[in-house]
Amino acid sequence: MPQCLIVDSSSSRAGATRRSPKLWLYGGLSLYAAAFLLYAETRAFTVDEGYHMLAAQLIAAGRTPYIDFCFPQTPLNAYWNAAWMRLLGESWRVPHLLAALFTMGAVLIMANYVLRRFPVGEWRLAGAVVVALAIGLNGPVWVYGPLQAYGICLFGLAAGFQLAVRAVERDGWLPPAASGFCAGIAAASSLLSAAAAPVLLCWMLYYNRAGRRWKTFLAFALGISLPFAPVFWLFVRGPRQTWFNLFRYHVFFRKLYWPETTQHDLEMLTAWIDNGQALLLGLLALGGLVYIVRQSGWPRTLKAEFYLCAWLAAALSAEVGRAHPTFTRYFLLTVPFLAVLAVAGLFAVSRAFEAARPRWPVLVVAVLFALGLGRTLYDRREMETWSVYQRLAAKVDQVTPQNQPIFALEPLYFLTRRTPPPGYELSYTHLVNLSPAEAALMHILNEAEVKRQVQSGMFATAYSCDDDEIAKYGFKTLYKQHVDMEDCTIFWDRAK
Repeated sequence: MPQCLIVDSSSSRAGATRRSPKLWLYGGLSLYAAAFLLYAETRAFTVDEGYHMLAAQLIAAGRTPYIDFCFPQTPLNAYWNAAWMRLLGESWRVPHLLAALFTMGAVLIMANYVLRRFPVGEWRLAGAVVVALAIGLNGPVWVYGPLQAYGICLFGLAAGFQLAVRAVERDGWLPPAASGFCAGIAAASSLLSAAAAPVLLCWMLYYNRAGRRWKTFLAFALGISLPFAPVFWLFVRGPRQTWFNLFRYHVFFRKLYWPETTQHDLEMLTAWIDNGQALLLGLLALGGLVYIVRQSGWPRTLKAEFYLCAWLAAALSAEVGRAHPTFTRYFLLTVPFLAVLAVAGLFAVSRAFEAARPRWPVLVVAVLFALGLGRTLYDRREMETWSVYQRLAAKVDQVTPQNQPIFALEPLYFLTRRTPPPGYELSYTHLVNLSPAEAALMHILNEAEVKRQVQSGMFATAYSCDDDEIAKYGFKTLYKQHVDMEDCTIFWDRAK
């Protein structure tokens, strides 16, 4: 028997071994969770999350996405956040908390998988630590895990993978249905994760060792359809609006704000070249995959699980890489699966250097991942946070009479709890030109109509951080008073 598969069978020692790794691992995960939650509730922010927050707020107020306002996303995460906002209050901290918990859940699931399944007994704890470090300290995961739908997608993908592994070993409909349900949660929260579903299904059908394949197929299909219930309901109510928000907008209009889409995408797709974390994770994952393919001592069924990680990472990379425009943060969805392969890669490297124990290889990797995260956070040290917009919102409320409309971006509409006028729920739609009838159906205003409404004096207060926009709309002549705050300007007191 190959040395890598030899595990101590002593019951007392095995029991102690099982308890000790979990104690160390979960203790470390607790420290990570505390730091991550602190970041999520204080520093986590991106301007683009504003329209996700606003959508959840509008849903909580009784409005319907697609039907009442434009929201070019699958809506499950927005409905989820809206439900919790009704219970806990309309604060940005509520969605951040939920997304952070989902992200931490994904880290725990993947670390626990390696702790249970890695075939080298003395490397199981080390492998679980490496997975937790590779995911938890990954720059994009740390920065964007608490934001938008990334957290719930990471959790759905990780849970779907774990359940798929179990499904091929058991007869019955529940495991594949649960895997489909989790994959559906991810895709129904963001279509960026949709490629994982067919990979999981095909893998389960191919490697099925218990039960009938048709039962697996039907169970998975049933499971994945449940999270899409809001989409089906919205399609019945408004088929044209649903089709526009989920498909037409992304295919034809999403790139309007990025005229040099091809150049931009090439820059994003090659950004890993000067990113130490991405290089380290990618090289370890690639080395791990090569090692597994060449390893004859590992059981075929176990190798298949690592191959599933490779297929999931490849499929998700292909999907998000084809988004126009794409962004480096989209690739964070592949990190959990690359991390599992990276464990095999680090194990192979340690054997090549004849490292007797995994302590030093893991320590080196831990330092490198920690330094990579530190560099990411240092580069973002001057980025805006919600506190900036809270100060702006407070000033807007101070100078604006109650129930009067304001011209602003989504974060300010959310913080001031002022319902945006029709067509202002998503600023990224103002470059979309549709026929008047279709624009009204989709709740979209083009630039010309926005300018006409602004100059008609319909807004009691206007806010902008763009000098060109201020000049284009003539804010300085439309309003008598203004104040500069946070590199932006707030205008109020309309000129007669």
